[in-house]
This record gives sequence, structure tokens and C-alpha cells, in this order.
Amino acid sequence: MKKVRIGSGAGYAGDRIEPAVEIMKKGKLDYIIFECLAERTIAIGQQQKLKDPSKGYNELLEYRMKHVVPLCKKNKMKVITNMGSANPVAAAKKVSEIAKELGIEGLKIAAVLGDDIFGNIDKYMDYKILETGEKLEAIKEQIVSANAYIGTQGIIEALNNGADIIITGRVADPSLTLAPLMFEFGWDKNNYELLGKGTLAGHLLECAGQVTGGYYADPGYKDVPELWNLGFPIAEISENGEIVITKLEDAGGIVTEDTCKEQIIYEIHDPENYFTPDVIADFSKVTIKEIQKDRVLVKGARGKAQTGLFKTSVGYKDCYIGEGEMSYGGSGAYERAVLAGEIIKKRLEYINSPIEELRVDLIGVNSLYKDSLSNYLNEGKNDFKEVRLRVAGRTLKKEDAAIIGNEVEALYTNGPAGGGGARKGVKEIVSVASIFVPSEDINIKVVYEEV
Repeated sequence: MKKVRIGSGAGYAGDRIEPAVEIMKKGKLDYIIFECLAERTIAIGQQQKLKDPSKGYNELLEYRMKHVVPLCKKNKMKVITNMGSANPVAAAKKVSEIAKELGIEGLKIAAVLGDDIFGNIDKYMDYKILETGEKLEAIKEQIVSANAYIGTQGIIEALNNGADIIITGRVADPSLTLAPLMFEFGWDKNNYELLGKGTLAGHLLECAGQVTGGYYADPGYKDVPELWNLGFPIAEISENGEIVITKLEDAGGIVTEDTCKEQIIYEIHDPENYFTPDVIADFSKVTIKEIQKDRVLVKGARGKAQTGLFKTSVGYKDCYIGEGEMSYGGSGAYERAVLAGEIIKKRLEYINSPIEELRVDLIGVNSLYKDSLSNYLNEGKNDFKEVRLRVAGRTLKKEDAAIIGNEVEALYTNGPAGGGGARKGVKEIVSVASIFVPSEDINIKVVYEEV
């Protein structure tokens, strides 16, 4: 039975490169995917593109591709990635330039377009925002991007046209893996049973090191060897949709039934109905079995017809976050940090600072669980010898956000005693609203660069 070997080269925008290089060198891969987009990432990319039309792709694209392009050519494997973010065309041109600089010829690079519907956003102003129930019209003036989660169509077209490196924008994470499986095995786009199985393979690979023990690790409870040398996963997928998850023998990490189970339920709201642009996958009857050390067989996924709606992430300028931090150590550190937080709150009230929301946290004491649960976990003890105060506030104007950090920094000389290591900053926050857009509104196009 025919099998395809697909490796995962990244699980998020800033992931490390060395494990990807290792599986490209030693993994006997047919394909490697780099999943590098989150909801807000593409909105930030759109802002970069507005400032410079040659930008807007993943900031590590050039760094990664200098490693990836030579191995792609040498080992005759194909690369599929959403590192194009808000500007897949510019990303493809940049990869072409890199190949030429490295003296590499005979590569075809594809850019998949169609996810960016910002130009038509006015058409959807009456649509309800999924998170709030409000109409999209409510944030119209702040919108900076709109990208639909598209599926396998453009990637398959690029593979049919002989592309070696395929760069997309907002493609659904598992579609990066499902597309080459449909291409290699000739799976029909209406064979939802197989598409469900291929979607499971993509879901297992999409977060890279998570399935090889990265997010699983918990010392003394769930130990993972050589976590510093964590290897990225490889999936062997058979034509019938059965999946074996593994890793390189000399890489750190583990592949077990438990690591695979944790990844399968990751970000799945309903195991029977996992909505993607290609299929509604059903993972509820999946079986997982370790067949050898670091080799786990996964099968039993199913699927049914997709909804005909594409989830679309609408990025909008939401607010500014101003923050400041200060450390207190030694005897009375907790009491001084608490006093410092109270001072900041009263100072901001005194100067009538227009803050929409304010948080005062003691890092390591109550910053995760706030006071009631933190007091229980800390068994009522407050004898901390090292406490870091963090004050953060949400504002509508940048200058108002800056005041927060300035007030924290002023604690240096205005007390309480012993504050040090002050830090302050302001961030512009791009938030994301979601709507459903009819799939027929999406026009997929593929353009090419050749070297």
C-alpha cells in the first residue's frame, strides 16, 4: 500500500529551525509543512504590508528558507507553508531570490491567493460577530484585515502544476497536510471519510513539537527525555488513511499514546464535529496504539460534508496596553509589592487617567488565579522573599497607556523601599473578530515564480 511521509517543520510563527532541518536531512520525507499562523498574526502582517508592500509575510521566512531551500532541492521533497501570511506573492518572490543567491535552479514556487477578502469587507457589515453577537458594522472603522480560512484547493492546484514550494496565506492548519494526501492518493474532494482521516493527520502535525512531548512534559509526573533537543514529528500516512506518528531515533522527546491523545483533543470544541473548510471531521471513534517505541498508530477518524461556510478572521485595531513592572525582594517583599500596587491604583484615580480596564498582579503570587484561589494554593502564606509587581491597563489612546508604566517607574524614588528592575512599555493591540462567509465568495488563485 502506498504511503506518504510528511514532517512538521514549525508549529507557530516563531518556532525554532533545527528540528526541521534534522527531519529534512534524515527523515526521508516526501513533504514538510510549516504551520506559522495564528489569528492575530495575519492582521499584524497586514499592517506591515500597508507600510511596505514588499512585506507582510512571516518575519522568519528568509531565515528559514535559507536552510530549507537547499534541502528541498537536494532531497527532492516538497515544502508547504502558510508563512505567506498577509503577502504570499511577496513571500514567493523572496524565496525565489534566496534560491538564486544560493545558486539553486530548477525550482517552482507557488503563492496561493484568495483568503484575503479585506477588499470586499463592506459586503459583510450586517454579519454577526461570532464572539459578541454584534454586527460587524460596530467595528467597521477599526478593521485592518479580513482573511478566510481556506482549504486544500489552491495547494492541490499548485501540486498539479509541479510546484516544489507552496506558500499560502490563511489556510486551515490541517489542510496543509490534507492537500498533499489528496494529491498523492487521488482522494476525491467528496470522499469525506478519507478527508476526515487526512484532517486528523494534519491536526496531529500542526503544532510540531507538541505531539513529540513538548507541551506534554511535566517533570516528575510526565517526564520527557532531552527536551532541549526536542524532535519534530513525522507522519507516515497510508492510502487508506491510517497514520503512524513517529520521530527521528536520535532526537529528544517521545511519541506515545498519551502525547498523541493530548494533541488530538487540543483546540477541539466537539470531537464529533471538527469544522474545517474541506470536511467536518469526526475524531470520536479514533483509536491510538503504540506499535513500537516512538511509533504510534492512529486510525478511525471519519468525516461528513463541510458546511459551505468559511470562518473568517477580521483583524481590527482594538486598544493600547500600557504596562509597568517592579521587583521587590527580601524581608517584607510581599507587603511592599502590595503597597506599591495600591499606590498605582490610587495615583491613576487621582490623575483621572482614562483606563478601560486595569490589572494589578503579583507575579508568582496571584497573577494566574487572582486572590481567592491563589490564597488557597499559597495556604494563606505571604512570606514570599521575591515578588514582581505588574500593572497593566487597557486604554483607547497611546498616550494614556504610557502613563501606567511611567507611574510604576516613579516608584523608584517615591516608594515603597527597595524596588528595582523597573520595566515599562506600550503595545498597540490588534484583536480578532470572527464571521462566517459563504464559500462561493472565495476566489482561489495560484501564481508562480520559477528559478
